[in-house]
Amino acid sequence: MDDFFYQLYFDNEVKDYLISFGIILFILALNRFISKYFASLIFSLVKRIWSNVEKKAFIDLVIHPLGMFLVVFVSLAALHKLKFPGRWDVEIYRYTLKDIFHAIGTTVLIISFIGLLLRMIDFIATILEKKAAITEDQSDNQLILFFKDFFKVVLAIGGILMILHFAFNLHIGNLLTGLSIVGAAIALSLRESLENLIASFVIFFDKPFTTGDLVKVQSITGTVEKIGLRSTRIRTDQKTFVTVPNKQMVDSILDNLSLRTQRKGELKLEIDLNTSSQKLQELLSGIRPILNKKEIESSSTFMDAIGGNAFILTGEYFTAPITQSEFNSIKERINLAVLQLMEALEIQIAGANREIRIIDQEREWKR
Repeated sequence: MDDFFYQLYFDNEVKDYLISFGIILFILALNRFISKYFASLIFSLVKRIWSNVEKKAFIDLVIHPLGMFLVVFVSLAALHKLKFPGRWDVEIYRYTLKDIFHAIGTTVLIISFIGLLLRMIDFIATILEKKAAITEDQSDNQLILFFKDFFKVVLAIGGILMILHFAFNLHIGNLLTGLSIVGAAIALSLRESLENLIASFVIFFDKPFTTGDLVKVQSITGTVEKIGLRSTRIRTDQKTFVTVPNKQMVDSILDNLSLRTQRKGELKLEIDLNTSSQKLQELLSGIRPILNKKEIESSSTFMDAIGGNAFILTGEYFTAPITQSEFNSIKERINLAVLQLMEALEIQIAGANREIRIIDQEREWKR
């Protein structure tokens, strides 16, 4: 029986196969329990930083990628103890089969490790989002989403560089130097995308607007729903979904309507020239109490100009930063009240009664 364990198959003894595959079966059978134990250890470190973290939520999020990483790591470590069969060590396009298997194993290990780190970033972002939700400032929430995506991209690039270095034995320094010229050409071709990326940093740190703000940029008016790495998504007042490049959001004149302290309404009347000055004075006196209601914070009414076709009366009023529907209701009430006042005073709008005469000049000349 002892001779069987020491028999050689593919340059390895039977006992070496049994030990290696036994370790792999062990980690597969107890993977969930072991990964849960290590997740609890990691949670104890996280608990020191964030005291209000839920243990179950953390373990449920990281247990699967952590278990995958442990299985891959232990399996590769167990298989590494076996000798690669010499008869299999053939060369394929300047690479031996042993090098190819080593590159595949290293790649899978790095991918599983990066997957675990990505889940950790998701969990940290979830914790920060819960804390940011307590505050009234919505910019914190969008900033967390932005940096979550940003660090994921950085982590993915780092993972690719690790695969190139550890799996394919490429020198990253020389590779980056060689790619500098190519990178410069790519940067020129992607100049607009890079400008949008830089503009996104300007938006997050300068904060001209945040998610949920009502903004007007160029000819677009709507509510900001998301600020991304390249563009900003706006839900317009027509309920359409518009994507605006971040560079335009920074370079264009942007009106953040959510930051206004008041809403302005304007009343402009063109009164018929046949109206007497007494009637005009009565009209102005009647408009002032209409604009002096509790929902109106300040107002002014005055005779603006005497034109060749009409007397111009102007009324300006300011309300609190209320919603558009509420503001429209106030405007409607004011306009109807002013119209009723003009009817009571028998004052007409300029051009309301206009007569058109056609004179035959030739007939008049003969007379």
